This record gives sequence, structure tokens and C-alpha cells, in this order.
Amino acid sequence: MSRLDHSSDDDSSVDSRAEDIGRDSMLEFSEDEETLITRMFKLVGERWSLIAGRIPGRTAAEIEKYWTSRYSTSED
Repeated sequence: MSRLDHSSDDDSSVDSRAEDIGRDSMLEFSEDEETLITRMFKLVGERWSLIAGRIPGRTAAEIEKYWTSRYSTSED
């Protein structure tokens, strides 16, 4: 029976990973978060973990993804 229990654990972890992928593809930031990210970037640059430390519930990866998707320039 432990195999059945273990397989159900695997299914739930697969589901949570799918939710994480969906959440990452459509990050939404409040106006206050956007303002804080912009101000912090001007102060500390690309120190994403430092910026994320000022915004509860946000990771450095989320902040970097937001910044690069919003403010990156195409170098052709």
C-alpha cells in the first residue's frame, strides 16, 4: 500500500509544479510593487534578492523576470 500512497504524493507534486509554471507565465504586480521595484533598481541595480527582500511574497527570480520582460531592450 505504501506504493499507492507514494504515487499519490508524486501526482500532487506534479500538479503543484504545473501551477507554478502557470503562475510564472503571468506574473502580476501591483502598482506599489512596480514603483518599489523601479526605485530599488535605481538604488541597487540588478540585486534582485535585495529588491525581493523588500516585497513580501516575491522571489528574486520573479522580480528579475518582471524587470527583464518590462524594461529589457532588444539589442539588434
